[in-house]
Amino acid sequence: MTPETLISARGLTRRYRTRGSGPWAPRRETVALDDVDVDVRSGSALGIIGESGSGKSTLVRLLLGLDTPSAGSVTVDGRPIDARASARSLHWLRRRTGIVFQDPYASLDPRMSVGRIVGEPLWALGVDGDRRARVREVLSDVGLDGDVADRYPHEFSGGQRQRIALARAIVHHPDILVGDEPLSALDVTVRAQILDVLRALRERDRMTLLLVSHDIGVVQNLCDDVVVMTEGRIVEEGPTEKVLLQPQAAYTRRLLASVPVIDPHRAAD
Repeated sequence: MTPETLISARGLTRRYRTRGSGPWAPRRETVALDDVDVDVRSGSALGIIGESGSGKSTLVRLLLGLDTPSAGSVTVDGRPIDARASARSLHWLRRRTGIVFQDPYASLDPRMSVGRIVGEPLWALGVDGDRRARVREVLSDVGLDGDVADRYPHEFSGGQRQRIALARAIVHHPDILVGDEPLSALDVTVRAQILDVLRALRERDRMTLLLVSHDIGVVQNLCDDVVVMTEGRIVEEGPTEKVLLQPQAAYTRRLLASVPVIDPHRAAD
């Protein structure tokens, strides 16, 4: 671990015990993550790519202390994370992190106004100051008018709901922002708009970004470094440009070859 490393994981493993299909079937063990080491530099953007079921989301949950590893350890700024600890003892970690999920509607409580949704972390984390003013400010940061605070999630489009989810993730000024497929449920135009917002916020606030994504283009445009995962293991990692343009692992080459591209000659026809 170098002095600039913010998040460090060593030997992370996550196994799940599952019951077989029959009533007398023995319990089986599924390995979701297998002996993973990863470092995230402070102020950098790390992309995590791989097929569904490769362990990407499991890795992020362990890094955030949202799940307990079967083996291995995680530190943030040299401070160990114990996911089995009480919620209060992990208050410091929640204060430093924000997360945006894939489905912008499922992650927003339809019974709560936008203002309550966005401001919830301020109350939950005990952040002092003018909370209502901070809610209006962060809504403006993500490209929404402050007066939307009195409206409800069902009144907005998918792209607008994801902006609301992003506002909630950053309202308490975290220095680590995590996106778990935050753009995959959006159409291409809206995706580009949210991407621009993420890039601007990261540059302005110098946040460290962890981005799980199936979209190689998003990772290429937003991330400094990338790790490639399959079957619960990291098979390749390094600077984004090097990994995506000069992949060394056979799996990385297959993954990149599966990305659809437009043939300009066929398009011209």
